[in-house]
Amino acid sequence: MNQIALQPVDLMIEARWVVPVEPHAMVLEDHAVVVQGERIIALLPIAEAHAVYAPRERVELCEHALIPGLVNAHTHNPMTLLRGLADDLPLMVWLQQHIWPAEAKVIGPEFVRDGVELAVAEMLRGGTTCANENYFFPDVIGATYRKLGFRAVVGLPVIEFPTAWAKSQDEYFERAGEVHDSFRGDALISTAFAPHAPYTVSDESFERIRVLADQLDIPVHLHTHETAHEVEEEKKKSGLRPFQRLQKLGLVNDRLIAVHMTQLTDGEIAACAEAGVSVVHCPESNLKLASGFCPAEKLRQAGVNVALGTDGCASNNDLDMFGEMRTAALLAKAVAADASAFDAAYALRAATLNGAKAMGLEAKIGSIEVGKQADLTAIRLSDLETQPLFHVVSQLIYASSRHQVSDVWIAGRRKLAERVLVGMDTDAILARTRAWRERIIAG
Repeated sequence: MNQIALQPVDLMIEARWVVPVEPHAMVLEDHAVVVQGERIIALLPIAEAHAVYAPRERVELCEHALIPGLVNAHTHNPMTLLRGLADDLPLMVWLQQHIWPAEAKVIGPEFVRDGVELAVAEMLRGGTTCANENYFFPDVIGATYRKLGFRAVVGLPVIEFPTAWAKSQDEYFERAGEVHDSFRGDALISTAFAPHAPYTVSDESFERIRVLADQLDIPVHLHTHETAHEVEEEKKKSGLRPFQRLQKLGLVNDRLIAVHMTQLTDGEIAACAEAGVSVVHCPESNLKLASGFCPAEKLRQAGVNVALGTDGCASNNDLDMFGEMRTAALLAKAVAADASAFDAAYALRAATLNGAKAMGLEAKIGSIEVGKQADLTAIRLSDLETQPLFHVVSQLIYASSRHQVSDVWIAGRRKLAERVLVGMDTDAILARTRAWRERIIAG
């Protein structure tokens, strides 16, 4: 009897549970994810996989859930170096009296590079494989992510005052174009416009952004309706709520990634749903700064794409998407006065596929599907803290922690192996981080 030749492949990951996210809330038991190059080519029962494929590398995850890599849809990762610098303060005091002055003293390419490297190490150890980045020196940010093999959408900053990155409105736009062109066609790095917020960006800049975002086919990523104070100040200034102003300027569309959104009317929620706006909910940062409560369940029920982000380490103070999923689910229940609101399966979706969709990457990442990039995270569920196990997805959201993340892949490349970072020198990262602490303290 002739034996059928097995198909050689690069990688087979055999997991006790696979949670693909799409189809929604599905859990597959004893399944294998088969990877060739950077793509998933099969998802099937382990026994069937053994009959078809001969992997060059086999990884057995007998006590683990395999999920899509987590997507942090709003962060300022160089600000890891400002973690804990100014805590327990309201947003504008925190920003204007502490963060901006501290940044002014140290911001530059080296600060940005070292902050991103620290952030990537933290994110990988927490199962995050993609970040939506919003900070100055996007050229350095993108180059650092690319060097480390981490997936990111790099924000092209626009703000109405001079910074170390650009001195004038024209220079912000000129440099944005240069950075966008430098990453055009990159496998891991793409770009988005990142105007800071309605209160720091003029109508003229927003109009230029709208035209250029359409031409370049990239998202527009900004903070908006973060606090009640922001809304009231805009009403005094223009007679409009910030969201109304964005509508008037033609920015409320399916390119818009609206971050925070704690102050929303039912009409604004309906407008987001109709226009295809993505809302990034940053529950822990909003709680810590007492910014307000995003009506996440109302948005979900209206059909708005709700993603999750950590915000920066200066206001969170971590990049822990497991913590963010849990907080988002719990907070949404309290805000909606409904224990069934923002359920565990939706929280996981918000942190994966919805984040990918917000960034225009849903065809590439965000779920474990054939043809997509192999961005994958394994979580060991055999620890005391996650036993007994009745419902895998509930356990992931309500009981597990980032410390149970064992293995991570990005585009089929292993970035974390049994809790050890691959190709990153943690001692060197820590040494540079401590040196920045001394510089920041010295002022």
